[in-house]
Amino acid sequence: MKARQIVEEMDSYVPGRSQDEIAQDFGLKKEDIIKLGSNENPWGPSPKAMKAIGEEISSINRYPESQLHELVSEIARYSGVDDSQVIIGGDGADEIIDVLAKTFIDNGDEFIVPLPSYMYYEYLLKQYGAKAVYARWDLDENKLDVQSIYDKISPKTKMIFLCSPNNPTGTLIDKEVLSDIASKNPEVLIVIDEAYFEYSEVTNRDLINEFDNIFIIRTMSKVLGLAGMRVGYGLACEEIIEYMHRIKPVFSLTRLSFAAALNTFRDTEYIEESIRKGIESRQYLYDEISKIDDLHVFPSKSNFMLIDIRKTGFTAAELTLKLMKKGVIVRDCTSFKGLDEYWIRISICTMEDNKRFIEILKEVLS
Repeated sequence: MKARQIVEEMDSYVPGRSQDEIAQDFGLKKEDIIKLGSNENPWGPSPKAMKAIGEEISSINRYPESQLHELVSEIARYSGVDDSQVIIGGDGADEIIDVLAKTFIDNGDEFIVPLPSYMYYEYLLKQYGAKAVYARWDLDENKLDVQSIYDKISPKTKMIFLCSPNNPTGTLIDKEVLSDIASKNPEVLIVIDEAYFEYSEVTNRDLINEFDNIFIIRTMSKVLGLAGMRVGYGLACEEIIEYMHRIKPVFSLTRLSFAAALNTFRDTEYIEESIRKGIESRQYLYDEISKIDDLHVFPSKSNFMLIDIRKTGFTAAELTLKLMKKGVIVRDCTSFKGLDEYWIRISICTMEDNKRFIEILKEVLS
């Protein structure tokens, strides 16, 4: 049976490799593998979340809550917004992006993504007949090329995706830039991806009260330690949220993910400690990698950093393979549009694993 034409034309999204895959491919012990490829929280979930999951297991024969009022209120409190400005997704931030597309994208619409950035925006929106138009990040200056955004806006532009901090560059976008783009293009939805905002300690949440064409994406997969539970949420004006609720699957959040999310937001001590340790880990890695002559590492406001490896003589594929054989997973960024084959991305880890990684990296490069 023939698939839809757009499916025939699409390539599969390339995620980071798992510890199980690497252990099997290279005959390693899973517990010995250092994972720096998927931007996760390496210190595990909140103890309160784990306790709540255990207490909820006996109820998984029942459908989950559909309206999620209690969790919506916790997210609103955490985010400093009204309950009516929150929507929750059950496949992490990916479901939020998918619901945005279902709600606002018509066949033939265009959306703008500056490259390099998170490529899942394109992967999801193309399924609904939208066309990606590329602006650019200035890698020399490590910042958004704002003029390239304005140059690409057309009457067909429906959305502009701006990731801040940007993945994979770790770059923040000035709030004034975001405000300017939104004010000059009131018919375009400005989607600000704040998946990593806790690590930057910067948010643009107040803009949703100023503009009715700004939507903020967030996730519980990073600082909040629930990547395996797949919980994301969005913040916007009440009208956008109401439209999206007409489309969103009713039972997209499981009972276990609901319990884990609710109790994580209530664990203030865990969140504060995760942020503190994440920033400390990021600074250690940046400082140590900056000492290696053949590597150029970008300063980052996220839990990852981008590294130019062209002076090493290795391509990203070659270096990541050598590291994997030593039990280290980093992200080969060759599949990121806007980057060539000489970039890798690493994410934070525990200080013990950070030190092991630096030793292995120096060994491989020598």
